[in-house]
Parts: sequence; structure tokens; C-alpha cells
Amino acid sequence: MRLTFGTDGVRGLANTELTPEIALALGRAAARVLGGSAFVVGRDTRVSGPLLQAALSAGLASEGADVVDLGVVPTPTIAWAAAERGVPGAVVSASHNPFADNGVKLFAAGGTKLDNDVERRVEDELVATLAGGSHAAPTAERVGRISADPGAGERYAKAVMASLEGRDLSGLRVVLDCAHGAASHLAPRIFADLGAELSCVGTDPDGTNINDGVGSTHPEAVRAAVAAAGAQVGLALDGDADRVLAVDDAGGLVDGDHLMAMCATDLRSRGLLAGDTVVVTVMTNLGFRLAMRQAGIRVHETPVGDRNVLMALEQHGWVLGGEQSGHIIFRHLATTGDGILTGVQLLDLVRRSGRRLADLAAEAMTRMPQELRSVRVADPGGLNDADEVWMEVSEVERQLHGRGRVVLRPSGTEPVVRVMVEADDAGAARAAVDRLCGVVEEALGRP
Repeated sequence: MRLTFGTDGVRGLANTELTPEIALALGRAAARVLGGSAFVVGRDTRVSGPLLQAALSAGLASEGADVVDLGVVPTPTIAWAAAERGVPGAVVSASHNPFADNGVKLFAAGGTKLDNDVERRVEDELVATLAGGSHAAPTAERVGRISADPGAGERYAKAVMASLEGRDLSGLRVVLDCAHGAASHLAPRIFADLGAELSCVGTDPDGTNINDGVGSTHPEAVRAAVAAAGAQVGLALDGDADRVLAVDDAGGLVDGDHLMAMCATDLRSRGLLAGDTVVVTVMTNLGFRLAMRQAGIRVHETPVGDRNVLMALEQHGWVLGGEQSGHIIFRHLATTGDGILTGVQLLDLVRRSGRRLADLAAEAMTRMPQELRSVRVADPGGLNDADEVWMEVSEVERQLHGRGRVVLRPSGTEPVVRVMVEADDAGAARAAVDRLCGVVEEALGRP
């Protein structure tokens, strides 16, 4: 089979699409391509995690790489540990997907996502390994060793808390939803140690309840908890804690676009927004772009995926970028999107301002009506060649008269096409998405 990388690693149904045999071969391929004497490895709370991590670690060690097992930790902790040690890393997680799925994300030495060329080389090496290609394996003392580093989580926690430069979060009533995921034990300690008055949701993982009715894909859970606790802010992480969404005291959802708008203007006001520029993806709301223009902040756009955002930040020396989904990268503080770090930065902003999150979010930007839908299709990869789809897109854009935009893209992790329309009228956006979804499904086939 040909296992390919999506926008955030490889994913599939655990033990069927992503088997121990594939994880073993992927470990071998990663060690051969990425090199280095050691890898840091961790996982989220899925029941299949230990199975697949063991196979992945065995593959790495079989190629002579020492494996440092960090256990159940957030994905950003793996990236941080890779940067701390200057080695590559791997995390076994399917992020916000249901518990039956799992996946593998790889980090280059230093904790950054792999670029496209390196990913292709890993894919090619994986195919060769699964096909039984010959390769001289290390033996005797050259075989890699597997050991644990139970203190990595605490060192990461200290680094996140140090980002406030001595400030704390005392006086803030906060609800934290950990999605029964990788941050279930670590994140509450960080926010509590910073002085927040904390109530928690989704902190009892059992291997099968990750993202189940909780977390950033189900903000209704944290919204209800905020109301019940009379909290000022709610934070909802996803299963591996590399993204976060917020809820204000009135139950309003504060998505990644609003988080970036608030943080960009705050950083600029303090002289910390390098180049007066923020990096976003094509899916970022038009209202964000208009607000940044008014604030004198330049917007640099990339394709979807936090890796693309990071590449732009690295290339130009900028410090802030992210996605509407809540993947936010503070490049001067971290090497990847980090939901816990983003939550800490947001609460620090709220505390320093002395204002309600709802007011800060409303002031930062006004969201344009946006309709986003996922269409399950048989062949999402055929989108680029579906002329009838793009003819319909052109007609929709003509009817919007320049007062909106259309974005279609195949998902990098699921057999779906994302259809997004923004318009100054919500009804018009919904009607356009209805039209386009029908055309996409007809052109690319029902699954």
C-alpha cells in the first residue's frame, strides 16, 4: 500500500488502515530519512496508542536510533522536547478524530514539522520497506535503546509558564476542557499553578472517550460548564492539545481567527509583532483580513495546514500565525501550534486588559457570514480536474459581485472536500454552499 502524509501526518483506522506492521515500517523509514542518534516519542490517550507506539519505537530502534519515551503527553510537548534535545520526534495521535482512528506525526530535529520534500522521502522509504527492500540493519551494540523520560512534561510546563515573564493568572475564573486527551493531567496543573481559579471538563480518559462530546470539536461542553461555574473564560483543547478554542462568559465561541486578531493587535501594541505581519491560511475569515488592514497589520496567506504557516514564519522571521481551527503558533515561544500555550497567552491578555473576553473579541474583528461544509466523496483528489465544479464556482463568485469569496479544497486527513463560502449575507452563503456541495458530490462520486 502507499501511505501518504496529509496536512498533519498520517491517519487511519487503527489496526486496519494503520497497523502495527505499518507503524514498524514507518519507524524504520523515519530513522533512515531523518537520521539522528535519538528520537523523542509520545502518544495521546487512545486505546490503540501503546500498541502503535511500541511498533513505531521498535522500528526506530531497529535502525539504531535510541528512543526516549515521554508517555502520554500533548503533541506540543513532543515538539518542545525535540527542540530541547535537538533530535527528531514522533507522536502517535489522531488529534481531533474519533478514538478508533490513530495516526503518526513526525517532527524534524529541533521540533518543527517536516517539509514536503522530506515527507516524500519518508513515504518512498516506507513503500520500499513494506515491499521488503534490502537494508543492512544494525546489530549488537548498534541496536537502539528505548528508555523513558517522565520529567519532560514538567519541564515543558515550566517553559509554558515562563512565557508570562513572571505574570500570573490569579483572579480569573476559568473552565478548561481537555477532551479526555493527552493534556488531561498536564494542562490543569499549568493553569492552576499560574493562579487561575479552575474548573475542568474532559479530564478522565479511558482510551475510548477522547473527543467524545468534549473538546474543541464539541464546544457545547465547555459552554455549559462556563455557564454553570460563572466563569469568565472557557478553553477547549483537542485530543492532542495542539489547538484551542475559547468561550466567553456569555457562551460566545471565540475561534482561531478571533484569537489571532486579539493576539496580533496586542503583540503589535507592545512592539512584539515582527514585521507587523500575521500569517493565516486561505480559510481565515474575510472579516479578519479587513480588521487587520484597519489595524495596520499585514496579512500573509498560505495554503491550509499549520506546517505551511510555520514555513512562512520561519522564512520571514515573523512570530504569529495560525488557523481558524485554533492552531496558533507563537514562533518566538514554540516550534508548533500549542493549545495550552495559546490559552495561557489569551488569559494573560484578558487579565492585563481588565476587560471581558467578549468585548476584546468583538473589538478585534467582525466575522463575515461564513458557511463551511464537508462533503464526503469517493475521490477528493479529483477536485482539481473537475471542470464542472470550477465552472460552478466561477458562477457563484460572479453572483457575489465581489462581496464574498469561495474556497474549495480536499481534506488532507479525511475523504471529504471542504466547501466554504463567505458573503455579506448569511442566506446567500448558505444557498451557495448548497449549490456547490451538490455539484461536488455529483462530480467526485458518493462514497
